[in-house]
Amino acid sequence: FAMELFAHIGSRLERYYQLTAAYDFVGACISNDDWGFKTQTLFSPRAMRQFVFPWHRRIVEQIHAAGKPAILHSCGNFLKVLDDIVDDMQFDARHSYEDTIMPVEEAYEDHHHRLAILGGIDVDFVCRAPIEAIEERCRQMLARVTGRGGYALGTGNSVPAYVPDEGYFAMIRTALQMR
Repeated sequence: FAMELFAHIGSRLERYYQLTAAYDFVGACISNDDWGFKTQTLFSPRAMRQFVFPWHRRIVEQIHAAGKPAILHSCGNFLKVLDDIVDDMQFDARHSYEDTIMPVEEAYEDHHHRLAILGGIDVDFVCRAPIEAIEERCRQMLARVTGRGGYALGTGNSVPAYVPDEGYFAMIRTALQMR
């Protein structure tokens, strides 16, 4: 039953990305599929390799066939499946970094040579930190990556309505000042 269910969903997603990536005005495709939580993947890595990853490999192949970068957005602890993300599925970038799992600064130093690191300024930090601290963290992160590449500044996850405008705009303002 599980194999049929994953095939039912995966084949539709594969077709969606094939159609979407074909448009000239699409610059990249993001595959959104939350695979875990703070301590581990939702399923065991073995089960992920059996049921989930084959479909994502096919999705990335469709995106790459159209000449576009493939970006993975997946919340959760990804360390046990990093080789799968990069070497097997061949994603070009990954988004969703949380300080409680791995701060973006650490993720960048450890992994930017293998895939681009997107976002990572933790949403909780943007909500709770003083504006000056948000600006300073963004300045430090951008200084860290200058001349090295493989990073785009942003939040660690989506920006829900409860994020204070001032915190979010502090991040954006800092990026604009440093360009």
